[in-house]
Amino acid sequence: LVKKVVAAGHLLCNHSVSHDTTMDRQSEAYQSQQILDAERMITKASGGVRPVYYRAPGGAFTPYSRKLAASRGMRPLGWNVDSKDFERPGTDAMVATVERELPNGPTILFHDAGGDRSQTVEALRRVLPWLRDQGYSFGFPVR
Repeated sequence: LVKKVVAAGHLLCNHSVSHDTTMDRQSEAYQSQQILDAERMITKASGGVRPVYYRAPGGAFTPYSRKLAASRGMRPLGWNVDSKDFERPGTDAMVATVERELPNGPTILFHDAGGDRSQTVEALRRVLPWLRDQGYSFGFPVR
């Protein structure tokens, strides 16, 4: 699957091994293990393509994790708008959150895992055309 993702032209992102949202309260050794082991697994699964971004679980970045990721060629990737889709609040609530919070910045968080994502898919069917109509385009931050 990872090889197909790369072949389709998508970029890879390191999100740690165990998605520990308390990473910012863990030791540097633990952070290293989570980030570096995930990088190794991703690189192996992709056939040698390394992740270019690091996204801390729950946004739990630390100065150390940012520096470590950068030393491995990964740029930190955060977000400005949290759709709250992981809580499954309903499609209307997700769309309203994105529309209300978009002035905070153009990087929007949605999830593609964690159970039933039907609300997320429906919200994206509504949000993506709306964003295009607002003049936005889609991609990753410039490296």
